[in-house]
Amino acid sequence: MIFFDTFSMSLSALVSNKLRSVLTLVGVTAGVASIIAVMTAISVVQKTMEKEMSVLGAQTFQVQKWPAGGFRSDAERIKARSRPPITLANAEAIREQVKGIDLVGCELWDFGFTAQYHGVSTNPNISICGGTPEYAPNNTHPVGIGRNISEMDVRTARNVAVIGYAIGQKLFPFVDPIGRDVLVDGRKYEVVGVFDEKKSAFGGGFDNYVLIPVTSFVKTYGMVGRDGYPRSVNITVRAQSPDRLADVMDQTRRVIRHERKLKPNQEDNFDFFSSSSLITQFNKMSRSIKLAAFILGIIALVVAGIGIMNIMLVAVTERTREIGIRKALGARPTLILFQFLLEAVILCNIGGIFGVLTGFGLGNVMTIFSHFQANVPLPWAVIGLLFCTAVGVAFGLLPAVRAARLHPIEALRYE
Repeated sequence: MIFFDTFSMSLSALVSNKLRSVLTLVGVTAGVASIIAVMTAISVVQKTMEKEMSVLGAQTFQVQKWPAGGFRSDAERIKARSRPPITLANAEAIREQVKGIDLVGCELWDFGFTAQYHGVSTNPNISICGGTPEYAPNNTHPVGIGRNISEMDVRTARNVAVIGYAIGQKLFPFVDPIGRDVLVDGRKYEVVGVFDEKKSAFGGGFDNYVLIPVTSFVKTYGMVGRDGYPRSVNITVRAQSPDRLADVMDQTRRVIRHERKLKPNQEDNFDFFSSSSLITQFNKMSRSIKLAAFILGIIALVVAGIGIMNIMLVAVTERTREIGIRKALGARPTLILFQFLLEAVILCNIGGIFGVLTGFGLGNVMTIFSHFQANVPLPWAVIGLLFCTAVGVAFGLLPAVRAARLHPIEALRYE
């Protein structure tokens, strides 16, 4: 009962000084909103990135020449470029020697082409992928209309293609594209399928590429790129189950090292890429941003806390006579201390609630204008309110102690 009475008195004191309370709330709200907004924005990007990075599924990885995380320096770029290319023979060795695999696919890529049909042309941003039938399942991009390329297409190097959803919408808005001939880079391909739509929040080309048999790609473009360097094959390997993924990766590493004649003391001159590894790398990169936002938010809360302490000290001075009357009527110092401390905590948490709501709104603004998925990181809301409580206790303690230590007779004489 005493707690509810004290709580009611604390609220009444805050309501009776509306302007002062509102000005104090602004600082707390800004501090909490800055933390929550940044954390929400990062969470929105992170959730979308995790979804889009999960293109290989939980039991698939890719063997490639280039580092999955990109280059941190020119020296790393030069070192990676000097690596020998991954070959189709390497893929065949994996098929024959690695146990516990389900599918092994090959990919060769080239970029910057146009696709045409009856005078209608796409922008010159079409990618061509020379692949095997395993491409679609290994990259979790199913064929929505028609069929996938087949093993027979690969063996005979047929000029057939599975086109991306956006290409189908651009070139065949009113007709069925299956069986029709499309010009890609000026060469005729029969459309045998159209991939399902796969939008990217980052503007990726998931719907702007053409899949042709890898043998057709090699026949047309050869194994030397336009930059004069040998083309490197990306090999996608799917384990029979997610719990066998690590073992399959170890076996694959040994096979590729043997194929490339690496000695035991030499480091790998190839890289593994998996959805989980790329997501982990992104999370590591975002930690520094989160830490910086957290520190800036804490600084803002400390500044707001100093403001709360000053205002509470003024409140103690203004209510000195009231404190004297309460003590003369038998109020214990601990009760006085608790009341002023509770006022500071309530004030901070009201500002914290407004800050959390504002932060969620600001952090999700980007979802209105893009394909990012809205996200509300509730754990950070709890953390924000806990910090508000801590700030209220820390900066409300001095005014509360000063109020509790007032001598009742001296307080009653205060004018």
